[in-house]
Amino acid sequence: MIAASLRSLVMAASSNSYSYNLIGPTRNLNNLIQQLRLYKAPRFGGGVSDEDDEVDERGKVFSQMGLAESAMRPMPPAFKSQDKRAAVLVCLFEGDLGDLCVFLTKRSSNLSSHSGEVALPGGKADEGDADDVATALREAEEEIGLNPSLVNVVTVLEPFLSKKLLRVVPVIGILSDRRSFKPVANVSEVEAIFDAPLEMFLKDENRRAEEREWMGAKYLIHFFDYKTDDQKYLIWGMTASILINTASVVYQRPPSFAEQYRKFHHCL
Repeated sequence: MIAASLRSLVMAASSNSYSYNLIGPTRNLNNLIQQLRLYKAPRFGGGVSDEDDEVDERGKVFSQMGLAESAMRPMPPAFKSQDKRAAVLVCLFEGDLGDLCVFLTKRSSNLSSHSGEVALPGGKADEGDADDVATALREAEEEIGLNPSLVNVVTVLEPFLSKKLLRVVPVIGILSDRRSFKPVANVSEVEAIFDAPLEMFLKDENRRAEEREWMGAKYLIHFFDYKTDDQKYLIWGMTASILINTASVVYQRPPSFAEQYRKFHHCL
């Protein structure tokens, strides 16, 4: 049965444009890979404005607000300008207890902007990047030393829009063999590399939210407090929003809290 499952995965991979490597995934990861390969993100039009102050000098993306692009339907015509994109890698792997975990970084405290903030590996697209997948993999290798050959890219989620309408695309990848990856932080921009359980972003534990207003509509910023290896991290803003959405797709259920105000869909 396992052999048949692996054969079906190889066949699925051959018909998919994303790269795929078999490095001994467990049955649970096999099932997840198949599930996510069938996922189709909602498609919505729109572009983004010119450079904004949510991108630092290294092209890394930060924003208090991170709204799924589908939350902004219909997109006002003024938003359909030139398409400036960024991508982040949501790299999932199986923890020691069989739970799904995701790699995160803490930015260096020596940086002039957004120092000490938690982020997913990623940044703005370069001219040489073939697509969003290439951007996310390149940035992850630069920031945490993750060799792209170790990552099975299985799907791309719908874009998220920052407060100044930079489009950020989450790329979902699976690290089948956690032992094959030895994180190496790029000390010029990364102070720490850690992982967190993905399911925590569906729970109301250690979470709080603040209400903000933007363009006449109210929205929520989520904050998750997380402690590991005696270190405390605050995961919030766009990073938290992307992880909430990722967890909802992976576990096929909504969070146990209000993710965003429903009326936001209609206020714009």
